[in-house]
Amino acid sequence: MTAETERNEALRQEFNRWAEAGRGEGMEESHLPIVLPVLDALGLAPHDNVLDVGCGAGWLARLLAERLPEGRVIGMDISDEMVRRARRNYVSVENAMFVIGGVDEIPWDANFFSHAVSVESAYYWPDPAKGLREIFRVLREGGSAWILINYYRDNPHCHQWAEHFAMPAHLLGAGEWEAMFREAGFSDIAHRQIPDPTPAPETYAGRWFRDAEQMREFRKSGALLIHGVK
Repeated sequence: MTAETERNEALRQEFNRWAEAGRGEGMEESHLPIVLPVLDALGLAPHDNVLDVGCGAGWLARLLAERLPEGRVIGMDISDEMVRRARRNYVSVENAMFVIGGVDEIPWDANFFSHAVSVESAYYWPDPAKGLREIFRVLREGGSAWILINYYRDNPHCHQWAEHFAMPAHLLGAGEWEAMFREAGFSDIAHRQIPDPTPAPETYAGRWFRDAEQMREFRKSGALLIHGVK
């Protein structure tokens, strides 16, 4: 078994545990404030085909499918349990399909998708540069890739998360992500930060932040969105 295969298997097991704990479904509430601006920025047409990389329990695929009455969404996740739950949760969403797969070897033909979107999964990819090359492969000419992450070097208020991650994660800056986009073949590459308007509690006793003030500063800096065109 190669190191990459071992990493993928470890990711599968970890996110299967997340799925069994119901954490996949909980992602919609916590991520929606930073995702809604991305959905508007995508510029989707009714007939577009979109790949949701790291789809979890399928909530983002559902939101995308609502905007694609003549197109379709393919939700892909390395966790077979997440995919099972997505299929169960959204069996009535006829233009969404969920498949098991990792970004290092996307189980789809080249030049198919108009957009590829990944929310809060890219820093877990075993090899982000390889993942971006695979996304580039499955996008059609003129298609675009959109990566949204909360864990990145330019927001110092998330760096301590590494102490609590069960899996290794890549802490990269916006410039490093842009360089990987460029090396994968993308053009018109840009990034911006999307603040999270959710009010922080008066007190915070969780493990991810030092206190409520740090959570406020984290949300003020917001998530990192990187995008590029094939």
